[in-house]
Amino acid sequence: MSPRPLLITGGAGYIGSHTVKHLLAQGERIVVLDNLVFGHEDALPPGVTFVQGDMADAALIERVFSEHRPAAVLHFAAFAFVGESVTDPLKYYRNNLAAPLVLLEAMQRHDCKQFIFSSTCATYGNPVNVPMNESHPQEPVNPYGASKLMLERVLKDCGTAFGLRCVFLRYFNASGCDPEGAIGEDHNPETHLIPRILMAAAGEIESITVFGTDYPTADGTCIRDYIHVVDLARAHALALDYLRKEGETTAVNLGTGRGFSVKEILQTAEAVTGKPIPVSYGPRRAGDPPELICDPAKAKAVLGWEAEFKDPRQHIESAWKWITGPRKGRYSK
Repeated sequence: MSPRPLLITGGAGYIGSHTVKHLLAQGERIVVLDNLVFGHEDALPPGVTFVQGDMADAALIERVFSEHRPAAVLHFAAFAFVGESVTDPLKYYRNNLAAPLVLLEAMQRHDCKQFIFSSTCATYGNPVNVPMNESHPQEPVNPYGASKLMLERVLKDCGTAFGLRCVFLRYFNASGCDPEGAIGEDHNPETHLIPRILMAAAGEIESITVFGTDYPTADGTCIRDYIHVVDLARAHALALDYLRKEGETTAVNLGTGRGFSVKEILQTAEAVTGKPIPVSYGPRRAGDPPELICDPAKAKAVLGWEAEFKDPRQHIESAWKWITGPRKGRYSK
């Protein structure tokens, strides 16, 4: 553990805030940079240094590095709406690719050489084989995935140029919430399947729309690999340990290795909540592959990580606790 802090960009967001909580419990010192476009300051626990601002603000980034001298950067800050990335690609390339260059320039100036990147399985595009491992071709089918892949390439080039060492964590479908109920998934708009199902169960929205019932799967709906956000948080801590032990730049998939269909998730949610879920059915969405399942073998071999929350019921129970709890209270300041 370094006496210098960690800089966590986007640390007030969904996955970032859960990772902050985990790392703080391990005794890390943490500085969070977040512009609060999607993040929530009250999702940060006491003891965290919070800086509100944007990665693209070069003067602010220089001040953060000069004042805090971070030992490593964990980079979560990004736009992540696939559909929006198709209709407004420049927004995604500006925020997900151009803005981090300001951060990387500061890292180079201040000799900060450890970087953990919140990447995505969307860098792979449509699956050629399932389950998908890290050698799967990377041919993203939307600007969101392309922007993440391009930054992976930039980070590799920074390794050649000034010795930056990185772990690219390629998530599958993040889900679930803090089991203690302190923080959870709170996007606006909310597009993810499990929270929308639970919002429908709670009467916050009229119904959940299932897009496509004619896929070549057992029940006709898409199959996805759901990884609990707490497992993601643990993976970031292990990736940090890996870099501190002089690990070389590498990419690691994060998932359970198991897939569940939309209908299976709906049935599990009804069992957890004890409520019927109002459902409407629509056509397939463009670009939605029938099945996305992770091969997590490398994560275990390289990081010593494997998912602990493999049953989607656990994901849904923790998310339901958040949905039906105080939510807006979060940490008391």
